[in-house]
Amino acid sequence: MLAERREGASPRIGEALPPAARRLLADMGLLDAFLRERHTPCYGNRAVWGARTREVTDFMRDPDGHGWHLDRASFDSWLRSVAVARGAKLLTPAVLGAIRPVNGFWQVQLRTDRGKMDLSAAFAIDAGGRTAPLARRLGAERHATDRLVCGWVQGRARSTGRGAGLTTVAAVADGWWYTAPLPEERRVLAFLTDADLPAARMAHQGTGLAEHAADIDEIGAILAEGEFAASHCGFTAAHSSTSNPCIGEGWVAAGDASMTFDPLSAQGLLHALFTGLAAAEAADSYLSGDTGAPGRYQQIMDGVQHAYRQHLALSYASEARWPAAPFWQRRQSAVLNGQ
Repeated sequence: MLAERREGASPRIGEALPPAARRLLADMGLLDAFLRERHTPCYGNRAVWGARTREVTDFMRDPDGHGWHLDRASFDSWLRSVAVARGAKLLTPAVLGAIRPVNGFWQVQLRTDRGKMDLSAAFAIDAGGRTAPLARRLGAERHATDRLVCGWVQGRARSTGRGAGLTTVAAVADGWWYTAPLPEERRVLAFLTDADLPAARMAHQGTGLAEHAADIDEIGAILAEGEFAASHCGFTAAHSSTSNPCIGEGWVAAGDASMTFDPLSAQGLLHALFTGLAAAEAADSYLSGDTGAPGRYQQIMDGVQHAYRQHLALSYASEARWPAAPFWQRRQSAVLNGQ
């Protein structure tokens, strides 16, 4: 049973899949079908960051080839349809009302638009995003390590010219910006800062974000040349966080419910695919009598978190133009403290 809160997919931030996703999609038997979805190739990242200007990371030298800029709503809908085609029973809209163990099974109550529904399950996977609704009900605590927020806007733009095929990132004193092309001649623009800083008000500007980005090195030039025209926008939490623990007897948390990533790492969707597969394998092993499977899943998540912390610290440490700015001071402090 797949209990989904939203009846239909909606525009969301988080549109990049790195080249390594190719292997996961292949492992799940989804690569050929995914390629037929015709998402926009991402050939690399361009960064105006640190002492070097316009540094480019070229994915074409990556053994897995290029990554992708996704139509996120279409991607989410496609994955849902694949789950149903493979035998999942989809219930939507539905949210978790209650869950408790009874005689080795989970007794679950869901709230739907048709009233309450009770069901029994031998294993539970929390794929409920940052709120981790199931894990928290079962005693997990959520730990955030920063206050990052993201304001974003999508709109029409030319698919050729400056910035085509690349994710472009630019650091500023109060945070950082990024922009990337999307399928069907669309583009996303986002600004990230800390929730308690004055700059967070700008992140709430919605479609007006494009005006603030006009003077940002490289970002403004891309928007102007592409004749970016904003259409819809959003604001969301973007901080790093973990569920502790993210497993228990007969359950695991996957995706953002297990941990969340700073968008600078571009790991969010890759982690969702990876943990979806790992959680399924843990569930299968557990139901086959291997009660140690959730514990091994936790060890994998601990390793992911350790590697992520190291790489994120190095990325932020490479930008030293604003040592007195609170946004960058906090990240330098995190590096010194080994967080």
